[in-house]
Amino acid sequence: MDVDLVFRIAAFGIMLTIVNQLLKNAGREDIATLATLAGLIIVVMYVAGLMSDFFSSVRQMFSLY
Repeated sequence: MDVDLVFRIAAFGIMLTIVNQLLKNAGREDIATLATLAGLIIVVMYVAGLMSDFFSSVRQMFSLY
């Protein structure tokens, strides 16, 4: 696993936090919640793709399927 991956997810989280705070201070709590939820879904989908690649390489290494 690259350190770049950790930094990319951390940068995305910091960006989401800033957007969330800006929207909350503007009085748009509903949009802030939706933005945070959308960001969480994006990160989970990215990590799920990486996990899929990982399990594919494990299957190939052990010739399971």
